[in-house]
Amino acid sequence: MTTPDIRVEKGNAEPEEVAAITAILLARAAARPAETPAHRGRVRAGWRRLERENGFRAPHSWR
Repeated sequence: MTTPDIRVEKGNAEPEEVAAITAILLARAAARPAETPAHRGRVRAGWRRLERENGFRAPHSWR
């Protein structure tokens, strides 16, 4: 006996409900792009950790 692809964890699903969720999952899987585009964003994070900052800031500094 083979295991089903979809299993109802709680409650009783009607065949129409199982068919509806199967159709939704198949539509979402088909809508995904075949290739993920290369990351074109920043290499470094845009924020800084305070513990890595210098303790002194000049009085005329605007940061």
